[in-house]
Amino acid sequence: MKPVTIYTRAFCPYCWRALDLLRHKGAEVTEIDVTGDAKGREEMIERSGGRRTYPQIFVGETHVGGCDDLCALDARGGLEPLLRGAA
Repeated sequence: MKPVTIYTRAFCPYCWRALDLLRHKGAEVTEIDVTGDAKGREEMIERSGGRRTYPQIFVGETHVGGCDDLCALDARGGLEPLLRGAA
């Protein structure tokens, strides 16, 4: 399974939801909490093409987007193939 990187912030219900879904799928998740971390936040914004909302999720080097994007990808059957490296 491809590794997942998720940029989060404290007390973010969208971050929790995304983490729960990814863990339910058995993904190996690296969480980067950028609460109060200006350098980490800038890295997230640059890596995501300018997006500033939380979370920002990457499967391998593929930018999935935020929680709603992740859930939509899963609903249309694209998350598991992406995690397996088949998409």
